[in-house]
Amino acid sequence: MSDFKKNNLRYFVINKPYGVLSQFTDTDGRKTLKPLFSFPGDVYPVGRLDLDSEGLLILTNDKSLTDLLLNPKSETEKEYYVQVEGVPEANALYNLRSGVIIEGKKTLPAEVKQINEPGFEPRIPPIRERKNISVSWLSITIQEGRNRQVRKMTAAVGHPTLRLVRVRIKNIKLGNMKMGEVRELTESEIEGLKKQRNSSDQEQEQD
Repeated sequence: MSDFKKNNLRYFVINKPYGVLSQFTDTDGRKTLKPLFSFPGDVYPVGRLDLDSEGLLILTNDKSLTDLLLNPKSETEKEYYVQVEGVPEANALYNLRSGVIIEGKKTLPAEVKQINEPGFEPRIPPIRERKNISVSWLSITIQEGRNRQVRKMTAAVGHPTLRLVRVRIKNIKLGNMKMGEVRELTESEIEGLKKQRNSSDQEQEQD
């Protein structure tokens, strides 16, 4: 029996839909995670996705993993597919990659690339289309967790975010999970999440 099972540790991922809070209760009557799955009572989300954001959310009762993933020193990678107004030019992409000023502080370098439309399920409610304004998609990978950071980054370079879907946290990918779908992580996925970056990894990135 694995240590995870012996210690009654559970690990889930969910494709959080738009308009659902990253929590189980809400005094204002808004939609929460509770109806989506019968989670154990001691399982909670690791971090959060905003009400108007979608995609990958990890839930667990493993406090050490939660602390690891949320610790800024761990530099946990989070990748988002972002639909923005307009088509960013090279200068805007450069600024996103090198860092932009948000609330007086520059963001850390990010991985940013233009991608094709990813073919997600239609959002409910749908994105409001404007006939005279084109849209495009970006992949943005960050290692920070500042409030609404990706939305503020794209706005700072003149391309407001229309739709934001988190597709990866470290080694865990959203894949083809449907909206609202929940699954448990495999042992190899859990081990990958717990693996910490070592100095040689960081040195290779700097070369």
